[in-house]
Amino acid sequence: MPEFIDNGTRFRLTDPMLAPAAAGYLWNRRMMIQMTCRGYAVSQYMDPEPRKYAHVPTIAGQSFMQPEHRYFAHHPGRFFYVRDNRSGSLFSVPHEPVRARPDSFVFEPGLSDMRWTVEKDGLRVELCLELPEDDVAEIWTATVSNIGESTRDVSFVPYFPVGYMSWMNMGGHFDAELGAVICTSVTPYQAVEDYFRNRHLKDITFLAADRLPDHFEVSQQAFEGEGGLADPSALQAGKNLAGGDAAYEIPAGILQYNLLLPAGGCERFRLIFGPAHDKSEVAMLIGKYLRGDADAVQKATRAYMAEGLGSFEIETPDAAFDAFVNHWLPRQVFYHGDTNRLTTDPQTRNYLQDALGMVFIRPDTTREVILRTASQQSVSGKVPDGILLRPDATLKYINQIPHTDHAVWLVIATCAYLDETNDRSILAASAGWSDSDVKDSLYDHVTRALSFLAGEVDERGLPLIAQGDWNDPMNMVGYKGKGVSGWLAEASSYAMSLWAEVCEAEADRETAGWLRGEAGALVERINAHLWDGDWYARGITDDGKHFGVSADEEGRIYLNAQSWAMLCGAADEDRQARMLRAIDEHLETPYGVAMFAPAYTRMREDVGRLTQKWPGSAENGAVYNHAAAFYAAGLYHIKESDRAYRVLRAMLTEPKAEDIAVRGQLPLYIPNYYRGAWRQYPRTAGRSSNLFNTGTASWFYRLVIEQLCGLRGTRDGVVIAPQIPSDWDRCRFRRTFRGAIFEVDVERVCGLTDREIDVDRELLDGDVLRRVERGRTYQVRVRLPERA
Repeated sequence: MPEFIDNGTRFRLTDPMLAPAAAGYLWNRRMMIQMTCRGYAVSQYMDPEPRKYAHVPTIAGQSFMQPEHRYFAHHPGRFFYVRDNRSGSLFSVPHEPVRARPDSFVFEPGLSDMRWTVEKDGLRVELCLELPEDDVAEIWTATVSNIGESTRDVSFVPYFPVGYMSWMNMGGHFDAELGAVICTSVTPYQAVEDYFRNRHLKDITFLAADRLPDHFEVSQQAFEGEGGLADPSALQAGKNLAGGDAAYEIPAGILQYNLLLPAGGCERFRLIFGPAHDKSEVAMLIGKYLRGDADAVQKATRAYMAEGLGSFEIETPDAAFDAFVNHWLPRQVFYHGDTNRLTTDPQTRNYLQDALGMVFIRPDTTREVILRTASQQSVSGKVPDGILLRPDATLKYINQIPHTDHAVWLVIATCAYLDETNDRSILAASAGWSDSDVKDSLYDHVTRALSFLAGEVDERGLPLIAQGDWNDPMNMVGYKGKGVSGWLAEASSYAMSLWAEVCEAEADRETAGWLRGEAGALVERINAHLWDGDWYARGITDDGKHFGVSADEEGRIYLNAQSWAMLCGAADEDRQARMLRAIDEHLETPYGVAMFAPAYTRMREDVGRLTQKWPGSAENGAVYNHAAAFYAAGLYHIKESDRAYRVLRAMLTEPKAEDIAVRGQLPLYIPNYYRGAWRQYPRTAGRSSNLFNTGTASWFYRLVIEQLCGLRGTRDGVVIAPQIPSDWDRCRFRRTFRGAIFEVDVERVCGLTDREIDVDRELLDGDVLRRVERGRTYQVRVRLPERA
């Protein structure tokens, strides 16, 4: 039975067939790896741009993890063959590529490692994968045990495919001095200047163990022969590996150990796999991780992961929710915020929204993100599409396409930082401009960003969309320079209202008044031009056609346009009621709320490439969790707490076999989407992208802390206003805030007619504690009326 174990810090899966692509992930500041329960891997590291050290067996461009990743027989993996040398029987662990049904199978991903225990025919193989704190390397521990009653003669064969490294130059050999398989290559280039840029690259991939192998092979084809990976020719008929090399052939790290195991006997191996620049670096890594202090390495990794556990812990009637929020959610937030998704030019919206969650884990990181973003603004106030994290980085891919929403996220991130820390000094912090030698305060940067946003409007006063807003592939609504974004109108109004409050607190009444006037005018324009009778349009195309409206056959209603109408205050109570009914009718699915519906089934040239995506996948009508998080924020904003919690909860895979089987993932992270198009393609609806890069994580964390639990900062102190679901009788949480600890007990009390809050046994007048003393622990009791 799948379940959380070890107080929620580890998950147990006991069937490799339940969800074949189910995976866990590990990372450090320089690399990441996603490992499926069956042994396939997607790994990447920074050199300084993202690169791979294990490749597919054909030429392929560098790319990060893809949604709904397809695994195939020769997909990179980490496999261990076990052969009975008397009977010739063969199986592999974790499960691929032999796929022999195990007698028992356990996959247990944890916060800082992944473990497998597989038993087959009286043998047990235990695997553990860890990453070091900072180096690019995989550290594997493997233990082979005889759990039968008679001596066993077996061969243990770790097989680590390396794949097609380079069309220019690739090969491999066994280095006896290092005791390692060394797979070499030369990164292809054409221009002379690229040769000099490439000289630093780690073009070696190596596999080494803490003992010399009895036999080895480096040629993948020689190993497979006619039997293929499921029954390699090199292991048939009791043969030993032939000790071959790879000469402009696809290499692999393949080691063979012949073991004579008495009853109850075991052998333990430690292996390292990864990239290196040269032989001396291989030797350094082997010495450090195979001959060094393994306990110290593990301790350092665990300490790094502990940095990201956050400052919040909750106990509710929903144990699975607690396990996720207390351990796995802050872990996902920390991954995003500390590594910047392992890129040198993150999208600005991603960079800033990832920092939203980091404000609860490491606020200094959020501060750095805000100031770095401001320093790369144009003097006009325009916020760039991507942020350069290194002097030698360049804007790539989507960051070369003009999008219009980035100023919104600069405001939201800055306001979140102020609410959490009350560090008003950031407003006076100096930042330069990308196209000027002048420096100005962050306050001026943010204000100018909103001024720029206010000026980029059409004749109706609605914001131009260019080639996309938050929705990247909505790239053809405004590419002619006329199309507008209804969502951006709402988001701009919301951001302007937030910043107006900051301006008022800074006694800048003139700017505050201007912003409130702009925000109010946008609300009027939204209601005048975008209300469709039961919901808001998503936008207006270059040709003046409204879309996301009831007249549309496909893409009739978009979630974001409704969520942000709640946040910015455009929707009055009547409109809210109509919108909620429409969302329930058109967008609710058993797997969460869809981004829009119906999904597009053909290209719509005045909307863009999102309509070319498969119906229900990604931005084409998926249950896109980032959009769902915005919806939950809107619901909490209008005090629809039960609906909001249901939206949040639907983003999480249940730790139950039936839900894991449908979604195809473990409840260890929020994916960027689950398949939508529930009415159009019910068979595949609910399937997870298994992609854990998503701004959803930060929004989810913030909503749980500041809305569900209701403890959020203001300039004056802290608001205490929980919005727990009506069917919860009680919940407790502990939260670190501005150097103080709040221990809060929320309960529903029979006969109570209004909320009561006491702090250290003194009744609070209202819901704001005006002064928070650093170093103090506050005991807070919140009593809520029972609900029908």
